[in-house]
Amino acid sequence: MTNLIKHPTVMKKLQDEIRHIMQEKQHITDEDIRKMQYLKAVIKETFRYHPTIATFLHKSREYVNLIGCYDIPPKTMVMINTWAIGRDPSYWDEPERYMPERFLNSTVDIKGFDFQLLPFGAGSRICPGIGFAETSIEHTIANLVHKFDWALPDGMKGEDLDVTEKHGLSLRKKLPLIVVPTSKC
Repeated sequence: MTNLIKHPTVMKKLQDEIRHIMQEKQHITDEDIRKMQYLKAVIKETFRYHPTIATFLHKSREYVNLIGCYDIPPKTMVMINTWAIGRDPSYWDEPERYMPERFLNSTVDIKGFDFQLLPFGAGSRICPGIGFAETSIEHTIANLVHKFDWALPDGMKGEDLDVTEKHGLSLRKKLPLIVVPTSKC
């Protein structure tokens, strides 16, 4: 929601997609969600730009030579920095820009096969709740955007929003998001 409030053109485009698909329907179904390609792009871009967990720890199972330069012996603890990967210009055009459109014609997914986007990890250590999380996030955001218009209080603008992250076991906003919902109904 923070990124949608901070980027009103993205919010408008997402609202237009969801409201067009929903028309007069009140309850969003899985079939409706499958049609919402921009919603999926917004979620992927948010995971890229603000990963839930900035670093994953893994222990190597076998000897690996990484890019011909680094020897990693078995049982070495390896830290994977998903935050840095999400901002790596060798993977992403304009990595510091929040731009969901980058995922509209992309095969990159969050399922752990595309190593430039690993919000839930990868391989045998991937988060077992990925399916539940993906469905929950899609339905929650779709419902919030479908049923409400959102604004910042006291005439604040999106560009004034503080998106500083508080580091810990997981990444989250340092300051809470305070918004004013207006029912669309």
